Amino acid sequence: MFERLLPHLRVNSVYDIQLDELYKKGVRGIITDLDNTLVGAHEPLATPQLTTWLEQVRDYGFKVVIVSNNNRTRVSKFADPLGIPFIHAARKPANKAFHKALSVLGLPVEQTVVLGDQMLTDVLGGKRMGLYTILVTPIAPADEGIMTRVNRRIERFVLSRLRKKGTWYEGETK
Repeated sequence: MFERLLPHLRVNSVYDIQLDELYKKGVRGIITDLDNTLVGAHEPLATPQLTTWLEQVRDYGFKVVIVSNNNRTRVSKFADPLGIPFIHAARKPANKAFHKALSVLGLPVEQTVVLGDQMLTDVLGGKRMGLYTILVTPIAPADEGIMTRVNRRIERFVLSRLRKKGTWYEGETK
C-alpha cells in the first residue's frame, strides 16, 4: 500500500540528477515543485547555481513547468523572471494540475518526470498519473508551513513501515 509513495529515484538535490541519462531515456519534460525542491520555502528568487542548472536543463532540450501548491504571488515572483510557466494552487496530489502541466509541456506521460521533495504530494501525484518520480531532499525543512510539517510526520511513519518490510533503507538511492 505504501509503495505508491516510493519514488523511482531519490537524490539529494536537483543538481544530482543525471540530465544526460534522462534524455537518453526519452524524457523531454520536467514537472517540478518549487518550495524546498528548487529553493528554500522563504527564498523568493532562484539562486545563481539554480539559474545555471536551469540553463543546462534547457540546453539539453527539456521543457520545464513548475507545479506548486503555493499561491500565485509566490510562484509568479519566482517563475516569471526565469520565463518558466507555472501552475499555482495545484492541490497536489490531485491529478488536475498534472494533466494541465502535461498540456503546458505538450508532452505525454512517458516523456515527462516529476521532481519534488514530498512523498505525499509530488511522488504520489506523479505516480498516480504514471509519471517517473524523483524525490529530492528538502532544502530548508525548518522553513516549512504547518501542512508540510504534518505531511513530513506521515512520511516518517510510512518510511518506518517500509523499512520494517525491507522496502526502503536509510541512505538508499532508488
